[in-house]
Amino acid sequence: MARTSRSLPLDGIRVVDLVRGPLQSVGKTLADLGAEVLLVEPEGGSVARRTGVVRGDTSLTFAVLNRGKRSVVADPSTSDGRRTLDALLADADLCLMDARPSELGAFADPEWIRSRYSRLAVVSMTDFGRSGPRSGWSATPDVHAAISTALSRSGLPSVDHPLLPPEFLASGAASAQGLFAALVALYQSLRTGTGEYVDFSVSEALMHVLDPAFGIGGTARVGLSVRDLPRGRPDAGHMYPVFRTLDGWVRICVLSPRQWAGMFEWLGRPERFADARYTDTQTRFDAAAELYPSIAALFAGLTKDAAAELGQSFGVPTAALLSVSEVLESEHYGAAGSFGAVRAGDLDLVAPTGVFDLDGAHVGADAPAPELDEARELARETRVRRDTNLSPTGILPFEGLRVLDLGVIVMGGELGRLFADLGAEVIKIESRSFPDGSRLAGDITESFAWGHRNKLSMGLDLTSDDGRVAFTELVRRSDVVLTNFKPGTLQKLGFGYGTLKAINPRVILSESSAFGNGGPWSGRMGYGPLVRASAGLSLLWQYPDIEGSFSDAITIYPDHAVARLNAAAIIALLIRRGHTGLGGSVSTAQVDAILDAMAVEIALESVEPGSVRAAGNRRDGDAPRGIFPAAGDDEWAVIDVQGGDVFAALARVVGHSEWTADPRFATASGRLEAAAEIRAGVEEWTRRLSSSEVASRLQQAGVPAGDMKRTEDLVDDAHLAERNTLGVLQQPQLGGPLPAFASETTFETIPEPRLRPAPSQGEHTRRLAERLLDWGPQQIEAAIVAGALEVGEAETARPERADA
Repeated sequence: MARTSRSLPLDGIRVVDLVRGPLQSVGKTLADLGAEVLLVEPEGGSVARRTGVVRGDTSLTFAVLNRGKRSVVADPSTSDGRRTLDALLADADLCLMDARPSELGAFADPEWIRSRYSRLAVVSMTDFGRSGPRSGWSATPDVHAAISTALSRSGLPSVDHPLLPPEFLASGAASAQGLFAALVALYQSLRTGTGEYVDFSVSEALMHVLDPAFGIGGTARVGLSVRDLPRGRPDAGHMYPVFRTLDGWVRICVLSPRQWAGMFEWLGRPERFADARYTDTQTRFDAAAELYPSIAALFAGLTKDAAAELGQSFGVPTAALLSVSEVLESEHYGAAGSFGAVRAGDLDLVAPTGVFDLDGAHVGADAPAPELDEARELARETRVRRDTNLSPTGILPFEGLRVLDLGVIVMGGELGRLFADLGAEVIKIESRSFPDGSRLAGDITESFAWGHRNKLSMGLDLTSDDGRVAFTELVRRSDVVLTNFKPGTLQKLGFGYGTLKAINPRVILSESSAFGNGGPWSGRMGYGPLVRASAGLSLLWQYPDIEGSFSDAITIYPDHAVARLNAAAIIALLIRRGHTGLGGSVSTAQVDAILDAMAVEIALESVEPGSVRAAGNRRDGDAPRGIFPAAGDDEWAVIDVQGGDVFAALARVVGHSEWTADPRFATASGRLEAAAEIRAGVEEWTRRLSSSEVASRLQQAGVPAGDMKRTEDLVDDAHLAERNTLGVLQQPQLGGPLPAFASETTFETIPEPRLRPAPSQGEHTRRLAERLLDWGPQQIEAAIVAGALEVGEAETARPERADA
C-alpha cells in the first residue's frame, strides 16, 4: 500500500535499529508511523537475515518484519564502521537494541550509548531486563508463556496438562508494549531536550499485555477476580461458547440483556427460558447445561458463515472460527485491504498491511525489507532536525494533557489508564443509560480498579442537548478523545472527527473497533473472543488431538495490545502536533493487531498452504521442547532446547552426559527422531524437582527454561520485586490493598506511575462541571435533574479528590 504524500506523525524522526531478535517489528511499526528507520548491519548482513522461518535462502521473518526500513552497513569491528555508527547515533532521535554483543561490540551496551549521546532515547529490549535475579536468563516464547502466568490459564480443566499458547503471541504482545515504551521515551526526550533510557523486559511486557493477572478483564468474568480462579486450567468455555456447524465451528458472545433478547428470539422464544432471570449473565452461565444444547441444535443445521450472518441479524455477536487459509481467502479482509504482496528473494509472499488508519487513510510500510547497505548515503548526511514544541509542565510525560475517555470494557479502559498513569488528566465520560460493561458487575470491582485507576468520572448523557453542549465545551478544552465504539457510533452522536476538529483543531481522536472501518464485517458487533475466532487464532489455540478443545476463552488478547498500539499512535500524533499545531485521528481494528502478530505465519501460509495449524505442546525444530512435569500437584516447567550446544548442556544437567557422544543426537533431526527417548530421560529428572528448581538449574547451564507461575506467585517474586514491577493500589470500596502492575517498563528519568483509586460512576461530575464548563450551582443542579449530568452516591459519601 503506497504511502500518502501527507505528513505522517513521525516524519523527521530518525531511528537507529539494532534489533536482531523477535521484536524486529517494533522498528517496522515506527516506519509505518513515518519514522526513518535505519537498520544498522555488519558486513555480510545481520544474523536476522538468516534466522527465523527460512525457506531456501530467504528468511520470511526478516522479509516481513523489516518492511519500510533502510539498511546501512556499519561494522563496529572496524574504525570506519565505528565512525559511521557514531555519526548515525549522534544524529538520531531513538535507538532500539537487543543483546547482540558479538555483532555490535561496545555499541551493544545501552548504558554506554546513553552516556555518549545525551539527546538520544535508547530502548534496550531483553528477555528479563538488565537487573534482577533473572537478568542473565535466556528465554523463548514458550519460556515466557510459563513465567508470565499465561500458561497456567491455557488449556482445559478436563485435560491433565496445560497447553502452550501459539508461539507468535509472545513477540506480538511484547512488540506492542515495546512500541509504546519507545514512543513514551521519545516523547519524553523531545519535551525535555535530554535523552531517556528504557530497560525493557519482554517477560514483564507479557505480564502486562498477553493475559495480565492484575489487569482489567472482560465482561464475561462478571466481576470475578483472576486470583479466585481454580488452581488447574479454568473452566471458561461457557463464557464464550463454541458450537458445531455443518462445516466447522462458531462462537457466540451473549453478555448484555439486549443480546440475550436476540438469542431468545433466535431460539424461537422457548417457554423454558422465558423467565426474566435469564437476562442475568451469571444465571445463564449457571444454566449452561440446559441452555447450550438448545443453542447447539440451532447451529447444527447451518454452515458457519450462515450462522455468523444470522446471529448478527438477531443482534447476537457471532463469528465463525476460521483457519489461516480461510483468513487469507476471506472477502472481508480482501475488501478491507488487510493484506498486501511482499517480494522476498524469489518468493511472492502475502503479509498484513499494518494496524493504523491515520487521518482517515490506512498507513503501512509500502517498501519491502531493505537490500543490504542500500541507504549508505544517509550515514554521510546530517539531517535538519524538526522543531517540536512539547513544553514540559511536570515530571511525568503527559502532565498538562487532558483526555476525554469514552472507552469501554478492556481496550477502552486500558488505553485511558496508560495516559492517566503517566500524568494526564483523564476524565471518564459515562452514562447509566449506556453503561460500561466493566460496571455491570458493580460500581467498583478489582478489574475496574485496575483498568481505571488515576481517572476522574463525569456522568454525561451525550444524547441530550445539554449533554452535547457540555461535551462540546470539554472538547474545546481537551487534547485527546478516546473511543472504541462500533464504527459510526460517534458520528451518530454528532461528534465525528470532522466535528471535533471544528471545535478544537488541536484535538486528537483515537478510535478502535473489532473489524475496522471497511469491509463487510465493519458493522459487526465484536468482542475479543470473536476477533480471535475470525483471525484464525482460536483454531490454532487448541490441543491438536482433541477435537473442539479451544483454549482461548479465558484470555483477553488482543485488547491490552491494541490499547498500547493506539497509545503509541496518539503519542506520535502529539509529536506531530508539537510541530504543526494541529491534531489528527487514529483508528485501529482489533483483528489487524492479531493479524500483524501472525505476520510470519500468514506469510508462510501464503507460500505453503495448510502448513500453519495448531501445534499444541509438540514444537518442531529440535528436541526436547515443551512442558515437563515437576514435583507437586499440577506443577510444570518449560524446557526449550534449540541447538547442539544447548542440548549438550541439558544432557549434562539431567545426568545423561552419554547423550553428548551418541551420534543419534548429534543433529536436530536426529534428536527429533529420538524425541520420545530424550523426553523420558528428562522427565525422570524433572519429576524429582520443583518447577522453579528445574528452571534455575537449567538456566545456570544456559538452557532456556522456565517454571509455570500462577498469579499468586508474582506477588512474592524476587525478580519482580527488585525491578518494582508490582505496586499496591488502595481502592477504598474493596476494603484493602490491591496488588497492581506499576510501570509499564523501567525508565531512567520517568518516575513510577501514580496509583490512585478508580472513580465511582459520576464521582466528579459537579466539580468538573464547575471547573471545566464554568457552570454555576443552579445550572449544574438543573442539568442533573434533567438527566444531562449524572452524579454518583460516592460524590457525597466521601470527599472529592484534590485533583478533581
